[in-house]
Amino acid sequence: MLKKVPTTSVIADQRMKAVRKSIKMCAMTILGLGIATSSAQAITITPNDDGEDLVNSILGEGINVVPGSVNYTGAAGASGTFVDGDSSIGIETGIIMTSGQAAAAVGPNDSDQTSTPNGTAGDADLDDLVTQGTNDAVVLEFDFESEGGDLFFEYVFASEEYNEFVNSSFNDVFAFFLDGENIALIPGTNTPVAINNVNGGNPIGTNATNPNLYNNNDPSDPQFDIEYDGFTDVFTASAEGLDAGTHTIKLALADTADSALDSAVFIKGGSFTDEGNGGGDNGGGDNGGGGDPEPIPEPTSMFGLMAVAYFGAGSFMKRKKH
Repeated sequence: MLKKVPTTSVIADQRMKAVRKSIKMCAMTILGLGIATSSAQAITITPNDDGEDLVNSILGEGINVVPGSVNYTGAAGASGTFVDGDSSIGIETGIIMTSGQAAAAVGPNDSDQTSTPNGTAGDADLDDLVTQGTNDAVVLEFDFESEGGDLFFEYVFASEEYNEFVNSSFNDVFAFFLDGENIALIPGTNTPVAINNVNGGNPIGTNATNPNLYNNNDPSDPQFDIEYDGFTDVFTASAEGLDAGTHTIKLALADTADSALDSAVFIKGGSFTDEGNGGGDNGGGDNGGGGDPEPIPEPTSMFGLMAVAYFGAGSFMKRKKH
């Protein structure tokens, strides 16, 4: 029996199939690596103690800051800006204010006791919210003009006091005082956000308070790429029916009872606005503030080139068949 000899076109077709298969395998591998890399993007923090810069980072629509009204008080390095925070705290960009050092917030969480005693004073308004005195306060205050209506902004509170000092006197606290009234409240309540008011219990799972609003990140099994041992969901601070005119907002955070173990508040960039964002937590939900989706890679990236090669090879083979 005569053995059938492959024609030139058949050989070319077989070779193209092999090339296409090889390119497909490479493209899928690179795609997997690209997805893993982008989803694991670590938060980046840039220390910045300039009050004007911090205010400009959080301003959104409808808010006009009164010139010369910005006042920042805090230790050097206690505040800054951040990017790539969505996968760790649920907010992509914004500012951070801490009772320690802003740069220390970067993960992974490898310590239960990250702490920088700044040696600065507390804050009298925060003292009124807790039973112990405060220390290491960081305060950002400014006046703004509003045409009236509602006011919103989004934030996350985090701390190294979790979980070991839950239900103790070391109840680190912060507040957003709008014309003297704190609007940083647990969703649906008049209770200020603090260690003892949002937690997973101590030990974890025991005597917890609002655990559905809390994210555990203990270094024994850290779930998020951030240094703090725990943090809240993304909350929305809001004020309804604001009168038209000039108002004062004071953003303040401090250690309570001592100067040990850092706490922080992350405020979403551009979220200080008179238009509701809808991304924050108003009484439930999980960690996540609805960050922007990852951009599709440009064809000039390695994955883009491989994808173009793969689909191009397929197109070329189809043309050969015709």
